[in-house]
Amino acid sequence: MELSARDLAILSFEQSLWTEAGPKEEAIASELGLTVTRYYELLNNLIDRPEAEAHDPMVVRRLRRMRDQRRQSRQDLLAKASEELS
Repeated sequence: MELSARDLAILSFEQSLWTEAGPKEEAIASELGLTVTRYYELLNNLIDRPEAEAHDPMVVRRLRRMRDQRRQSRQDLLAKASEELS
């Protein structure tokens, strides 16, 4: 399955974000016309696709690492909270 124009725009947005000033949420709405929630739903699905990794491996792998780190942090917090309740 090929990447859509929206998929390419999201990858491009993530690639160029580091040079942009201002809040990311505002840029998502103004540049992509998406809500923040919808943007992250699309982004998380997109970075799991092999076509996205083939198109921009550095950006996709960075985003996957960041996502995995956030997930691990949440799991660690839940485990710590569970231990404190015990």
